[in-house]
Amino acid sequence: MGKIKLGGKAPKLSSKGEDAAVAAKQKLKQSLPRDPLELNGPSPNPATNLLIADLALRSTTMLASRAVQRRLLGTKYPTRKAAAILRGRTLRESMFHTLVARVATRSVPGAIIVGGGLLAKTLFDRAKGRQAKHEGDEKLQEMARDGEE
Repeated sequence: MGKIKLGGKAPKLSSKGEDAAVAAKQKLKQSLPRDPLELNGPSPNPATNLLIADLALRSTTMLASRAVQRRLLGTKYPTRKAAAILRGRTLRESMFHTLVARVATRSVPGAIIVGGGLLAKTLFDRAKGRQAKHEGDEKLQEMARDGEE
């Protein structure tokens, strides 16, 4: 076996190797979009593609959220009552939940404030014990009645 020299020049490619490398580069350039910021999607209009992506993500998130909420309520309530509870939420409650989630996901301080508030509310409810459980059950009963109407 021959010795390998370190620090020397790389061996020269044969003309066939050079041709293959050039052809591969050209093929790669042709397959890449001309503008690196160009979005690929169903529409040639990037704004339409963003709208489609946004709607797909939001609707998927909303469906997953509803499934988790139904599942959480389904552990204690029958399926129909759980669905009625979810339908009985007011617009104000839904908007408040959306606002709190947005504050929590926008920044670290927001997440700390929201997380701290939820922790304080949980500790407060635990300290109240049965009274908090009764108030929560009462609130869900009211939401179920509103959802059935």
